[in-house]
Amino acid sequence: MDADKKEKCHAIIHTASAATAGVAAGLAQIPLTDGALIVPIQITMIVGLGKVFDVEITESVAKAVALSMAAMYVGRAISQVLVGWIPVLGNMVNSATAAGITEAMGWAVAKKLDKGIALT
Repeated sequence: MDADKKEKCHAIIHTASAATAGVAAGLAQIPLTDGALIVPIQITMIVGLGKVFDVEITESVAKAVALSMAAMYVGRAISQVLVGWIPVLGNMVNSATAAGITEAMGWAVAKKLDKGIALT
């Protein structure tokens, strides 16, 4: 990945990660409700990454990619149930896990696109 693409990916991924962290922190005390807002952010991130690599990614493909990484959500759901209800601690844990998952997802997608691997 050249420096220009890496910089663009960095901006897209970190913006999405920050957005998901904010959503997750704000909704920590309501278990599993933030997914309705986090998944669309991740879909937008994936579509944006496609544009960096001149690959048209439809919303349905981006949604499938985001949801195929559902195994990551299992750990997040467990942490949210265990500590999400605790004010401050729950907000911090929920925020960090949402951002971490989004960050990992974004870089995994960027690396696939850079190698020319189809997301479908």
